[in-house]
Amino acid sequence: MKYDAILVLSGGITKEGKLTEWSKRRLDKAIELYKGEYIIPLSAWTVHKPLVRDKEGFPLLESDVAARYLIEKGINRKKIIKENTSYDTIGNAFFARIMYTDIRKFRKLLIITSEFHMPRTKEIFKWVFKLKPKKPYKLEFLSASDKGISKGILEPRIKKERERLKELRKLIRRIKNLEQLHKWIFEKHDAYAAGAKLRRESGAILKSY
Repeated sequence: MKYDAILVLSGGITKEGKLTEWSKRRLDKAIELYKGEYIIPLSAWTVHKPLVRDKEGFPLLESDVAARYLIEKGINRKKIIKENTSYDTIGNAFFARIMYTDIRKFRKLLIITSEFHMPRTKEIFKWVFKLKPKKPYKLEFLSASDKGISKGILEPRIKKERERLKELRKLIRRIKNLEQLHKWIFEKHDAYAAGAKLRRESGAILKSY
């Protein structure tokens, strides 16, 4: 077994509760490489869109939809661990570490996301998984193709990713341990801090979430 766990970042779901094509592509990469390790689909939902609900009105969380897809494709349900807490990429890394990989001693990790999302994802995960208290993590990264995503969706998302990456690098310089990151997430991050004003995207870029 090459990895202890494969972490797959969500690429969103449609208003009908279906995986986007790039979400499927990320999960298909995990399925292709699967050799019995754990697969951890990441994310509850995104703050940029209203929460999707099923026909009975119950929430459809992104990692739940991803887990069902994995099971349908033949992955043992006991090897799937859903991360149902995060709303963004920093949250993906933070909650994956403190709630799953630190506790279960998963040290060799493969992180999968789309090409357009990989530069920022790589910096976030390398940063979060090196924060004190340090653990002997070994991270590898794999990109799923952006093929088929229209330019009208892809280009504004890539532009936004570059802008957010600049913001991220300033944050990385300030935060050196998990306690500091916890404090920032729950006091400053608009997706998690009580009473914070959310910074939501609008326009064509929303289709990339």
